[in-house]
Amino acid sequence: MKQETRHVKYARLGIVNFINTSPIYIPWQEMGALKGWVVEEAPPTCLNRHLARGKLDAGSISSYAYGLNAGRYYILDNLSISATGPVGSVILLSKVPIEELHEKLVLLTSQSATSVNLLHIILEDFLGIRPVFRTGNFKELSANPAAQAYLAIGDEALRLRFQRDSLFRSDLAKIWLDHTGLPFVFAVWAVREESWIAWPDRIRLLHRRLSECHHKGMKELERISNLVAPRIPMDSSDCLEYLKGIELDFSEKKQKGLLLFFRLLHDRNDFPRVLKLKMLHFVNSN
Repeated sequence: MKQETRHVKYARLGIVNFINTSPIYIPWQEMGALKGWVVEEAPPTCLNRHLARGKLDAGSISSYAYGLNAGRYYILDNLSISATGPVGSVILLSKVPIEELHEKLVLLTSQSATSVNLLHIILEDFLGIRPVFRTGNFKELSANPAAQAYLAIGDEALRLRFQRDSLFRSDLAKIWLDHTGLPFVFAVWAVREESWIAWPDRIRLLHRRLSECHHKGMKELERISNLVAPRIPMDSSDCLEYLKGIELDFSEKKQKGLLLFFRLLHDRNDFPRVLKLKMLHFVNSN
């Protein structure tokens, strides 16, 4: 896809402003503007689309979106949004146990292709059941007797996590770990290949800033929890426990987990074969 023509005085960075990104987002905001960069905040699906179309040069995009365009993107090393076990914000809410969803209507969020495809793998490949999938919302789960489950992500999932009801709650990252023994990577920080060629110094500067934000955020999780918990709203202590389960590094084990996700996607349909991750490695960038 041809990159759209635009003013190139600044490079453009896309950031998802969910609570799970707050250990990077809050320090970024507090450090102020980064020279040569402007920021766009948007949901994952929007940032995925804008990076693919060249409206962004770099950004936090879903793993699924990276895999679709792996030949055109680089990944910034040591950075991801991932989990080893329960994540708390990618949840299947169901009226019956998850094993009983065969041929039942499952409603899907429209905000994340990664989580939707992870759910397909878990239900169809891991558990061997074939539900009926359709995009919908949580209200429809209550209003439509035929609807038996709803996939919620991000801040919505956190709000619903603390709602008192009789629904079953299945954490997709935990199920993935149980079946694969590997962490699950929900998002990566990707850079368009032509943007790296045009602005290597800006990309290095970006990686340095994101790494600084990461390390600062991990040291100040309690303070950040106090700042962002009212968004849900949730107790600061619950928010802190949630953020402790969000992992922002990109270890070799996580790279292995991401490549397994891509292999399973390829085996299921016409998803591109991704045998290797194109990484940008930087020395002394922290």
